[in-house]
Amino acid sequence: MMKKISLSVASAVAVLTMTSTAGASTAADAVTPNAPVAAPPADNLNPGPYQRRLNPLVGTWKAVKYNYILGGEGRPIVSRDITVQMRWISKTGGRFLEEKTEGTLGNARYYRLGVLGFSNIDRRYEWTTFDSVTPTAMTYRGKPVKHGSSKLSIPGEFTDPGVLGPDYLGKTIPMRTVITIGSKNRHTFDLYFTPPGQSERLIDRVIYTKKIK
Repeated sequence: MMKKISLSVASAVAVLTMTSTAGASTAADAVTPNAPVAAPPADNLNPGPYQRRLNPLVGTWKAVKYNYILGGEGRPIVSRDITVQMRWISKTGGRFLEEKTEGTLGNARYYRLGVLGFSNIDRRYEWTTFDSVTPTAMTYRGKPVKHGSSKLSIPGEFTDPGVLGPDYLGKTIPMRTVITIGSKNRHTFDLYFTPPGQSERLIDRVIYTKKIK
């Protein structure tokens, strides 16, 4: 009798072991690292209306640049020989707009390269520039937007390498670029700084005055 009970218990253990092993195998298959992952919605990946809102900026432009850092007593230095080229970067599938600005600033040659885009997932405009004045990237990330607008306000901050004077060297300076998409032949890029302990003030303005055909 005891022998029969032992055999029955052994058989039950074997069945439970096989069932448990099969279940563990199924669970492992369910979380395999190579399992396909569902793709995110297409509108998070592809250019849409917020990118197309930038289309009026595309082209080669004559522009006037007003710089208030180099000027004195609130009067800007004015550069009237500025050329701006704006184009969609085709190799990104039209996801990013490239800006190249060239001319003079004061008595020196001036160059700026900028990349402007819209993050579908963050629902914000993003703007980064590199120029011949500051040895650092100027990076801006906008707040989430809910609808299209002809005025884009994109904040950021940078560590001052000395452009505002020795008192601000190494300090974090909040900044903001405001892009106003205007009429067919007029758009504006305004740059504002907020030095520590001071109100926000206009530092630089570029007005697109005429599109070059």
